[in-house]
Amino acid sequence: MVKILTIIGARPQIIKAAAVSRAIRNFFTETIQEIIVHTGQHYDDNMSQIFIEQLQIPSPHYNLGVGSASHGIQTARMIEKIENVLLNEKPDFVLLYGDTNSTLAGAIAGVKIHIPVVHVEAGLRSFNKLMPEEINRIVCDHCSTLLFSPTSTGFQNLVREGFLPNTQPPYHINNPKIYHCGDVMYDNCLYFADMAETNSQILQQYGLSPEKFILTTIHRDSNTDQPQRLEAIFSSLIRLTQNTQLPIVLPIHPRTSKVLKSKLQPETYKNIQNQSHILIIPPASFFDMMVLEKNAALILTDSGGVQKEAYFYRKPCVILRAETEWKEIVETGAAALADANEEKILSMSMEFLMNPPRNFPPIFGDGKAGRFILNEIIGST
Repeated sequence: MVKILTIIGARPQIIKAAAVSRAIRNFFTETIQEIIVHTGQHYDDNMSQIFIEQLQIPSPHYNLGVGSASHGIQTARMIEKIENVLLNEKPDFVLLYGDTNSTLAGAIAGVKIHIPVVHVEAGLRSFNKLMPEEINRIVCDHCSTLLFSPTSTGFQNLVREGFLPNTQPPYHINNPKIYHCGDVMYDNCLYFADMAETNSQILQQYGLSPEKFILTTIHRDSNTDQPQRLEAIFSSLIRLTQNTQLPIVLPIHPRTSKVLKSKLQPETYKNIQNQSHILIIPPASFFDMMVLEKNAALILTDSGGVQKEAYFYRKPCVILRAETEWKEIVETGAAALADANEEKILSMSMEFLMNPPRNFPPIFGDGKAGRFILNEIIGST
């Protein structure tokens, strides 16, 4: 029996972990034991617990309760607590997802005591080291023994950084194995699509009609913590809804909610409050978010996960960043980089609404990435 210790902490990791946990439950109960550790990085029930329930993930065996803090304090607390769990559980592998501080802490804790690290979503690069996520990705990849990239671009990024594409077992920290395996989030998109439609009432709740609204998410600190960028984004939303008469739905991230009044100009903040077409709603559950994405006419986001989900549902996406890890989406013409430039956001949004993209080639695999990952973990032992 192979013992895997899975570390989750933020909403995107919970979503990704669901695909692998489901594959364990369906195909590997005789060969894999999974121990789930929740760091507590996202401690709001709307950002964490409801996702665990809807995605049918087993309840975490450990909740470290780290909570919010500065990057250094939060990561240090996680490393200490994760190391204690690893020493207690003695797993064969520590399994990590994405690029959060939970990912970084798990990688450092595992590699320091010689437990092989498995990184799902390896090789993604924005090539902007001012982003904390970029540092987390790079460090985690170079601490890992098995690296699973969702895209061919990610795989090639790893090769350029010195990873060998054809290593032979046994695999270890000095002889890591890299894979192009497809995307576990696409696994979930296929698996939960019908379930989301049955279980969500969010369109009815807010009086939304399919293809007649714009979905927006804003959460990155590069946008929320810089008043000029936040001002430009919200000014563009006001103009966009005025130009189109389409409602804009904004499931508000706790970080964004905390800074709206203090970071926006008073007039802009007042406009946002008074605009009946801008619906600021609580964080959406997994099913509600799927239904919103599936039925939106256009998606504006600074989230990497939402960029991909827009693509899964064949929706145009305006990216509120200067760069993206998912450059294939931009290359197909299904997304565009607007950064926090008010005029670009407005012009690109109008162009996508008038001429929506039609080309969505299958760049994220076959929906069976979770099963592939587990087969390779077993095969490497």
